[in-house]
Amino acid sequence: MTRIKCSENGTTAFEKLIGHNFEILKKWNELDETLWKNSSLDENLLEQIRRTMAFENGCEYCIVKGGKPDFNKSQLKISTASAFAELFCKDHRSISEAHFEMLREYFSDEEISELCVFIAFVNSSQKLGKTFNLTEDLQKNAVKKMSELK
Repeated sequence: MTRIKCSENGTTAFEKLIGHNFEILKKWNELDETLWKNSSLDENLLEQIRRTMAFENGCEYCIVKGGKPDFNKSQLKISTASAFAELFCKDHRSISEAHFEMLREYFSDEEISELCVFIAFVNSSQKLGKTFNLTEDLQKNAVKKMSELK
């Protein structure tokens, strides 16, 4: 059970929880769509980052949507971005210039900017989902069950 009641606005459980203010829901969804559809970054890269962060943030709703990250550690671009995202979730204050130097091996400054905005937005969404207690049973697009992921 979620920690607040759902609104009538939105189609997903997450949207219904943030939909108490329709304008916030609308702008949130617009930003979400922009980050996924108008990105210069590869959609698989973004999805692997989202999955990595879901586990770090402990959001069941987000975890079961895609399951575990699905990339080989030899895929250095995805590995580097996912490790950076994981660190962002754990302790963004510990990110140093050295971390940005590692990102620069695979990404331009423009891509790093976009990557960081994506990571910040997903981090916010997942922490909000965890805070609202969005559980796996509310995820209509689940591909896995939590019991399968342990």
